[in-house]
Amino acid sequence: MTPLVGASRALRAQFFVLGALFATWGVHVPTVKSHYGLTEQGLALAMLASGVGALLALAQAGRVVGRWGPRAVAAAMGLLCCASVACLLAWPAYAALLAVMLVFGISGALFDVALNSEATEIERLAGRPLMSGFHGMFSLGGMAGAGLGSAAPALGLSPPAHLLLATALGAAVVLLASRAMLPVPEQAAGETHPLSLPRGPLLLLGLLASMGLIAEGAMYDWSVLFMTQERGSDASTAALAYASFSGAMAAGRFGGDWVRARLSGTRLMRASGLLAAAGMALALALPSPPVALLGFALVGLGLSNVVPVLFSAAAQVPGVSPAHGIAAVSGVGYLGMMAGPPLIGLIAQRSSLTAGLLVVVAFAVFMTLSARRAMRGH
Repeated sequence: MTPLVGASRALRAQFFVLGALFATWGVHVPTVKSHYGLTEQGLALAMLASGVGALLALAQAGRVVGRWGPRAVAAAMGLLCCASVACLLAWPAYAALLAVMLVFGISGALFDVALNSEATEIERLAGRPLMSGFHGMFSLGGMAGAGLGSAAPALGLSPPAHLLLATALGAAVVLLASRAMLPVPEQAAGETHPLSLPRGPLLLLGLLASMGLIAEGAMYDWSVLFMTQERGSDASTAALAYASFSGAMAAGRFGGDWVRARLSGTRLMRASGLLAAAGMALALALPSPPVALLGFALVGLGLSNVVPVLFSAAAQVPGVSPAHGIAAVSGVGYLGMMAGPPLIGLIAQRSSLTAGLLVVVAFAVFMTLSARRAMRGH
């Protein structure tokens, strides 16, 4: 097995773990809400803490990954991300939850940039589209994490026990897989300037990413609660909301490299936004749990190739290293994603979660309308 093949397999495993960690958090949103006695607004503020942490980390992500390399950053931040998820229910104080979510945001963002920087290097060395397949493993991990969360009550696992089991498995994979990742590229290692406010192509790509990440983040943070609160589903059925979304996203991403080789970025972005908007509207319009699961699956399929396409484009902007390009687009994307959960929570507090999730429809439509300008030249 060549080093490139080994690094590719290791990276797929790392993306799987990242997806599983986000899913484990998503499955336990109702548990966290109950454990700390939170309203939707209080829960949204905890999510905001994660977003603030992510934004702070992304401001230095290019420097950190450039200095230490994707392999070292992925190993350290992957383990820290596992630890933060394991501690979600460790203390009774709300302040402790805010601190845990801040660490989760910081470690998750740096882990994400490190993995995507490695992915662009592998894609460059291989000479063919691979990014969607890597992100497919993130979605597959999300499906597996949600599936384990759904099965946990039947297996007799308490929420804290499930968190410990899931994160221990994730930490073991991070430790093993990081050893096979590529060494630091010389060009990246020499770049140490921090992230500045993106302009031009990076800003446009970042704005488009924010639309997709707001919609994707809503599925992570609110879909399970939507099923329990708005559709009256039990915990096992509600966990399938995230699983259906992640499963469809994984399917779309595993076929995404084939699609990307045949469709322009603009056409793919437009189709993605329309499908996501239609799926979310379907889930919200009809009061049926099976229809909601179908709608979430359509949202996952629609959003499946948005981030891979944007990150590949960001990594190819002239005069910018892949790590800095990805961090810049991620930064703008996360800035939008930070505003998403509190906005949805505020609307849910004043009206309903169904009304709050209409934001996803609006942003998916906006993503469709802005695709041509943002993807010009890519």
